[in-house]
Amino acid sequence: IYVVFFYFISSEERHLRANDREYNLSFMYANNAIKTSKYNVFTFLPLNLFEQFQRLANAYFVFLLILQLIPQISSLSWFTTVVPLLLVLSITLAKDLSDDITRHKNDKHVNNRKVEVLINGELKSEKWMNVQVGDIVKLENNEFVTADLLLLSSSEPLNLIYIETAELDGLVTETLIKYTISILYISGEVRCEPPNNRLDKFTGTLTVRGETFALDNERILLRGCTLRNTEWCFGLVVFGGPDTKLMQNSGKSIFKRTSIDHLMNFLVMFIFGFLAFLCAILSIGNGIWEYQEGNSFITFLPRADGANASLSAFLTFWSYVIILNTVVPISLYVSVEILRLGNSYFIDWDCKMYHVKSNTPAQARTTTLNEELGQIKYIFSDKTGTLTQNIMTFNRCSINGKSYGKKKIDFSWNSLADSKFCFHDHKLVEAVKSGSPEVRAFFRLLALCHTVMAEEKTEGELFYQAQSPDEGALVTAARNFGFVFRSRTPETISLVEMGVPTTYELLAVLDFNNVRKRMSVIVRNPEGKLTLYCKGADTIIFERLHPLSSKLMEVTTEHLNEYAGEGLRTLALAYKDLDEDKFEEWKERHHEASTSLEDREAKLDAIYEEIEKDLLLLGASAVEDKLQDGVPQTIEQLAKADIKIWVLTGDKQETAENIGYSCNMLREEMKEIFIVASNTAEEVREELVNARKKMSPESGDEPPIEKSRFLGKKSQVVEDEKVNGEYGLVINGHSLAFALQKDMQLELLRTACMCQAVICCRVTPLQKAQVVELVKKHKKAVTLAIGDGANDVSMIKTAHIGVGISGQEGMQAVLSSDFSFAQFRYLQRLLLVHGRWSYLRMCKFLRYFFYKNFTFTFVHFWYAFFCGFSAQTVYDEWFITLYNLIYAALPVIGLSLFDQDVNDRWSFQYPQLYAPGQLNQYFSKMAFARILLHSCYSSLILFFVPWAAMCDTVRDDGKDIADYQSFALLAQTCLLIVVSVQLGLDTYYWTAVSQFFLWGSLSVYFAVTFTMYSNGMYLIFTSSFPFIGTARNSLNQPNIWLTIFLTTILCILPVVAKRFLFIQLKPTINDKVGSTPRKVPRRRISTRRSGYAFSHARGYGDLVTSGRFLRIPVKTRSALFPHTDTTLYLYKKNM
Repeated sequence: IYVVFFYFISSEERHLRANDREYNLSFMYANNAIKTSKYNVFTFLPLNLFEQFQRLANAYFVFLLILQLIPQISSLSWFTTVVPLLLVLSITLAKDLSDDITRHKNDKHVNNRKVEVLINGELKSEKWMNVQVGDIVKLENNEFVTADLLLLSSSEPLNLIYIETAELDGLVTETLIKYTISILYISGEVRCEPPNNRLDKFTGTLTVRGETFALDNERILLRGCTLRNTEWCFGLVVFGGPDTKLMQNSGKSIFKRTSIDHLMNFLVMFIFGFLAFLCAILSIGNGIWEYQEGNSFITFLPRADGANASLSAFLTFWSYVIILNTVVPISLYVSVEILRLGNSYFIDWDCKMYHVKSNTPAQARTTTLNEELGQIKYIFSDKTGTLTQNIMTFNRCSINGKSYGKKKIDFSWNSLADSKFCFHDHKLVEAVKSGSPEVRAFFRLLALCHTVMAEEKTEGELFYQAQSPDEGALVTAARNFGFVFRSRTPETISLVEMGVPTTYELLAVLDFNNVRKRMSVIVRNPEGKLTLYCKGADTIIFERLHPLSSKLMEVTTEHLNEYAGEGLRTLALAYKDLDEDKFEEWKERHHEASTSLEDREAKLDAIYEEIEKDLLLLGASAVEDKLQDGVPQTIEQLAKADIKIWVLTGDKQETAENIGYSCNMLREEMKEIFIVASNTAEEVREELVNARKKMSPESGDEPPIEKSRFLGKKSQVVEDEKVNGEYGLVINGHSLAFALQKDMQLELLRTACMCQAVICCRVTPLQKAQVVELVKKHKKAVTLAIGDGANDVSMIKTAHIGVGISGQEGMQAVLSSDFSFAQFRYLQRLLLVHGRWSYLRMCKFLRYFFYKNFTFTFVHFWYAFFCGFSAQTVYDEWFITLYNLIYAALPVIGLSLFDQDVNDRWSFQYPQLYAPGQLNQYFSKMAFARILLHSCYSSLILFFVPWAAMCDTVRDDGKDIADYQSFALLAQTCLLIVVSVQLGLDTYYWTAVSQFFLWGSLSVYFAVTFTMYSNGMYLIFTSSFPFIGTARNSLNQPNIWLTIFLTTILCILPVVAKRFLFIQLKPTINDKVGSTPRKVPRRRISTRRSGYAFSHARGYGDLVTSGRFLRIPVKTRSALFPHTDTTLYLYKKNM
């Protein structure tokens, strides 16, 4: 499930006064009460029923009920329709009621929370729901933020506060405004934007004592956050209740639908048409029969006045609509939801997908997509934190043209060193100790240019809290080499340089973002010298270097390529000495841009560009991030399952290529790996075409396109093209931007889809989503996107299925995902085991469900030719009522919840078993047509064999049993036994539950039959139970049981024969696995090995300079599962 954000900007502004309720109420702003529930006591029943009757199947059965109330049409009692309909409606009502009661409880709990509000100069305790816009509230430590607040004051020095944002999983921001508590008694005025859902922006002004201050997003505390490590704070309510940004983002949820969902909708519409076709045939038959034979029966079946053959045919049409209604699957959707819910629980309960170290279980966050996990063709993966651990270590560096990092060294000489830090080069330590100005400047830059927060609980024990692991690694490296970052305030940064405490004045932070790809700080050292320190992507830094650094840049570039070849993440470092006068002039323009209410970010970027030029290069750093456990093996398994994996990363091309080899995506045995790195559109097109021609020389210039309707949407599908051998593709972000243009995107798609592995490097979050959308739109395939950070959210929402990894970058990806777990290696179990089982179970369920319903209904059709098309039913009415509700319901649920063709170990050993799901082999329109033919054959046997056996038949004592009631009992008994045996043949994996459901249903049938056909039921309810004595008179006859046995054999024999012949002549992959189990040799893993990752979000320079510090509190969570080595013993039934 994903949320669609509706951005709404109004021209109206919000105007409010602090501590002036009367004035604020005149604007009729929403109060702070929230309402997430859908119903109340009065609206629940009518509104819920209205929603349910919008479903076509439910509305159809109401229509049937109306028809049954017309005596001239109805040939069935009302309860045959009412009982199933009420059961389906009741189940849905109960589910919706339970969900809404939970929402009501949550709303009540939140609305009744207490908070202190300043009223008439006194703090009074108020419920959240009674808080109004303009109120000043007091929050205390660990309390939730009541509404969207403008921070006024806090207990911390410099009026700082620390808040934990739940949506960002511990990402903490700090606020700016430094007013004293006296403001609480002054009526300030706020003018700001109207309510909207832009979490990252806020524009407004605050006027206090005639002075106006610009307000932005960092001055606002959003509802949904929690106050941490702050004794108290005061805030002014700006938005309340439904107007808060949290509630504004609670847009309507749109459910992702699977390919089977869309196919079922098509089939249901077809079934309606097929039903009308059958009824039309029977009504025509009735008209002919009435015209030719009807007059012979007028004596004892008199016609109503004015009735004729035409009217009889018309009425018969509607009568058969009622009788053949079982062909429309009213319980299908309810059964499907039960099945999906059960399979979702299996994912949640899987101990083998539980990560003990982080105490994180796997979670199915939506229950509507399980079977589509068994149909994945393309996987789009982030790299950092997804394939890698996102735990950085400082590994190599280049300083002033010299490369360091080979031999392990001892840091015992530094009392403030981090004992966990490890570096391999004594020469670097010697250079630091000897006073090399370039080396010291290098580590001074690392110690100053960052937004890390330091916490020193005891003397010498420093703990760094960084917004990203790479920043922590670089600051830790500077710390170990003698430049220790000790503490910071909004105006200063305190270091210990080679044992000497030094304080720098922090004048400006030029923050990082995805466009700038660099960060700078401007500081003044104790001697008064101004310096700009800058670090960022090498391509960005090199563009801004002074010509004096050209030779050093060439040497550093060689080192950078070497580091990238080892799979390390690189950053370039540079500095610039500033002139005091020019800086003061720049500072004024910087202040104007930072307080602008329009285009603030664009103006700041332009100001930053002015000063970040003519830099002098210091060197480059390289950090390592090792691969997660099991990543190469997982990718190898998925490749064997014919799943194509595309990695979308922001890394350099060399790094991306190396990590591709490390994780076994790119392999030396591949025929060729194409590199697309051109700088013009024509060159990119040429490289793509050349690559395609190499892979498929007979490939034409025009893409092979077929118009298709996949997942319910009309689209132009690019067909797969034949390729001999395996190929790989690496394309950088600059080339990708050209390739994604409308006139070239199909060429990119054709070339990339011919490759087994694709790596896109230097890509932006938007490009990730565009690549996923391209494949999703033009390939008849199911896509999956997996990531762990905020920059992956767009592609996770775009793909058919989104998977989030609970990693180092917060919970943004998880909150936007359909499934989540802690490690990439669990993906193979999610797809190859749970996904394949879910798809297999769903397809078996649908095949069996349609088979039993069509077979049941077709017997009515054949009987019509023997009852004068009079719309008489062939079964007892109670059997018609209970067939789908009790007799045939639980066995198919047992099949669809517990069946397995092979166990989980064989699923891993033979990943090729995954292929049928990708090709939709188990359930399709063709499979549905085969079900129709199978049902037609079974119904012929089920009608004509009992009919022939009962015709002119007597009991062994000479009494007649060739009556309608005995025939109805025999036909329905044969039907139930045949569909039960068919279910047994379809079941590969028997459990105690499956056995209980199957035998229990048959037992219930005979118990109910003997009870309903007893003398007692007839005497009590004479009109409702007319089949008195039929069961005991018929089922004690050997010829009846012989007929049942013969009917069953004739129905099942073709199925068994067909399966036997197909196993011998055209075996499937399942048949081959079942008959010749063997060990699959492992593919050799590439010898190239590295572990690298790097990621960046928008930085916290604004927070640092304003005093809004960063803290991430440590959380603990109780274990959900005991840590045991659980082994599942699963069994396979040989076919």
